[in-house]
Amino acid sequence: MFGRLAVSMAWLALASPAFAAPAYTLTKSTPLGLPDRWDYVVFNAPTHRVYIAHSAKLEVIDAKSGDLVGAVDGIPGGTHGTGISNATGQGFTDDGVNGLAVAFDLKTLKITQRIPADKDADAIAADAATGHIFVIEGDPGAITVIDPKTDTAVATIKVGAPMEYATSDDQGSLYVAGVEKSDLVRIDTRTNAVLAHWATPDCKRPHGLAIDKAGRRLFMGCVNSLMMVVNADTGQVIAELPIGKGSDAIAFDPKRKRVFSPNGVDGTLTIYQQTSPDAYQPLETIPTLVSGRTMAIDPETGRIFIVAADTDPSPTPGGRAKARPGTTHVMIFDPVK
Repeated sequence: MFGRLAVSMAWLALASPAFAAPAYTLTKSTPLGLPDRWDYVVFNAPTHRVYIAHSAKLEVIDAKSGDLVGAVDGIPGGTHGTGISNATGQGFTDDGVNGLAVAFDLKTLKITQRIPADKDADAIAADAATGHIFVIEGDPGAITVIDPKTDTAVATIKVGAPMEYATSDDQGSLYVAGVEKSDLVRIDTRTNAVLAHWATPDCKRPHGLAIDKAGRRLFMGCVNSLMMVVNADTGQVIAELPIGKGSDAIAFDPKRKRVFSPNGVDGTLTIYQQTSPDAYQPLETIPTLVSGRTMAIDPETGRIFIVAADTDPSPTPGGRAKARPGTTHVMIFDPVK
């Protein structure tokens, strides 16, 4: 009942006059070019860099200038996620086809180690409480835990069903979107034990996930154009907020208290203003590009990074738009005020 009421209230708010909110402006477009395949975008504050999974390499952009500064090359099975261990000066990405975690030096961007994981290695999350890196293996329903101090896998967590994105609260809990069972999985990062499977029945095939660490709220994007707001301690669904179609990532700006969903099918960015941990007001919807489905944000500046390509409509009604070869780029948006 509460969830349905939250949805109705959110739709009513969307139909009402626009909330007084600052606009975001497209300020730069950074070409990435071929190939026309990409995945998660991750911002790291200490390095002031943005890491973009781009097929067989991990592209690296300077967050301040927006310029491409290098790449981690030589990952034939394709990259997906990025996790950063600032304490050891390392980054980690994955080789999804070959079931590997790939360690690289943050300064040189050279690969230093290939660590056995499992097939379909996908999203990656870093946990400050343990210093460990968690590699989510979607189809096997498992998580490989890596200690960056030794570059070895120290545990395997069997979750039991396919998963998508993950995020840590840096206080001992890892949260993972359970794509098959429409649930939210909570894991103890110190013991590597699965603590809970929180049901979110109105969320079909969840993908993106972000956290408000101070407010103890999780934001999970669903393919049925909803975003769940979930209590990070109890698993209670606080609200169900409408978003666009084709979301594969969710981001939270802790400084401005805003939640974002990039919608790759619609070519839009849905934005909500958090007025309290339990209340959310829709802001203006920003046009992006069809295919723009993953993003990251620099919380200090509010700068948003969305990867997209120019597309042509599918020749099949209802089919996926086709990327124009060589047009993959990073759209950089800045808040007007």
